[in-house]
Amino acid sequence: MAAAETETAAALQEEVNALQMRVQELERENQRLVKVASSCTCGFKDGSVGSIAVASSCLYGSNPEAQRDGKFHQSSALEKDLNAPFDHTVISTKNEIQCSRNVEGNGLPDDSSKRTKRRGRQDGILSHCSKRLVALKVMYFGQRFYGFSSEGNTEPTVESEIFKALERAKLMVGSRKESCYSRCGRTDKGVSASGQVISLYLRSNIKDVGGDMQDERSEIDYVKVLNRILPQDIRVLGWCPIPADFHARFTCLGREYKYLFWKGGLDILQEMQKAASKFVGEHDFRNFCKMDAANVSNYRRRITEFTISACGKRSNNDELCSMTIKGTAFLWHQVRCMVAVLFLIGQGLESPSVIDSLLDITKTPRKPQYKMAAELPLILRSCLFDKADFMCSSDASRSLTLHLNDEYHHYMLQAEIFHEALSCLPFPESNSLEKLQKKRNHIPLLSRQTEPSYEERIAKVKTKLTDNLSIAS
Repeated sequence: MAAAETETAAALQEEVNALQMRVQELERENQRLVKVASSCTCGFKDGSVGSIAVASSCLYGSNPEAQRDGKFHQSSALEKDLNAPFDHTVISTKNEIQCSRNVEGNGLPDDSSKRTKRRGRQDGILSHCSKRLVALKVMYFGQRFYGFSSEGNTEPTVESEIFKALERAKLMVGSRKESCYSRCGRTDKGVSASGQVISLYLRSNIKDVGGDMQDERSEIDYVKVLNRILPQDIRVLGWCPIPADFHARFTCLGREYKYLFWKGGLDILQEMQKAASKFVGEHDFRNFCKMDAANVSNYRRRITEFTISACGKRSNNDELCSMTIKGTAFLWHQVRCMVAVLFLIGQGLESPSVIDSLLDITKTPRKPQYKMAAELPLILRSCLFDKADFMCSSDASRSLTLHLNDEYHHYMLQAEIFHEALSCLPFPESNSLEKLQKKRNHIPLLSRQTEPSYEERIAKVKTKLTDNLSIAS
């Protein structure tokens, strides 16, 4: 009997010794993982992330009863020894892998697991990590979007898709308001862009982002990460670090728009170009925009260039042309309104002198009613900033080129299908009588019904405000 008890005690002592060695191994592993977590920028630094369940699994080994009960039924001394490591932070191997993916994989999240909300952090938004203020150059094709801005209730918008991608990539630091987000322009529904610029704080791999010499090669590849997630008709073209006083809208030095159109019977060389040159300079463009009297009081803007030229592409005896408009800033619908009036001039329905009359707000204080030019051919081509050098890695650049080439070939095939359909139809002869009838039915701009003037609009806004205040009181 005594021999059996001695054998049992020896076995227990041997198991205690083995467990104590395991505890020491776990403590060493814990120290190593803490070092990994300290250099990680993915938001898993909080001690609350520690996984006692994983540590317990390591401690209990293959003992199913112990795993089920969550403790050993041994001596109190053994329980005391086992409790010791739980006073330290134990970070799970799963979190270590996630940290490695965020550092080595340029911040791309592990989409295979659904993460629950943790203390101080929402899904897709981190609050305890390094960040830096960056500008992103964005390209998008506007056919399916309800404009760039997501301030309305209509979806989808370009902005809403960008923020979805930022959150999914775990690049957001805090809320959108806390990110100091700004955008260069608010393009309308259907309008495209090849050089839109936004700025905001994003998660960074670099701790001391204020240093003079930053090794950007160790930074998150924002272009590559986002383009993996964004829809096919939105692409990030580049990124750059920017100073704290940068604002995508107010520090922009100039914007360039391009408007594509088929020449048809338009007189682009003489009449339209002569009229377009009248826009160059600083003018009051209230008759060439959608007036927002409640928010805008100054309608003076400076146009630095307005040219009309052929693009060198022809189809069915027609020629593709473009208007290039550069300026410091633009009003709501300003470009499309200017283009609409130029089309009337190119058709011979209006004289170039009508531009002078519409720019003279003393002579023409109320905007004549006319239809804006279509939105689809309009492109926000570029936004100019001082010392904003956008970067794109070679991998991201190759992916961009392949993607845009594929899209180009896809739409060229579609265009050829329509061209093939057109070839099956007889081309109608030009009808000079139809053109003459159109000219007879045209109502000159300066003879049309007009919209309210700015003074009338602002008076109405003030009256409404006064009425609301009196009702509230």
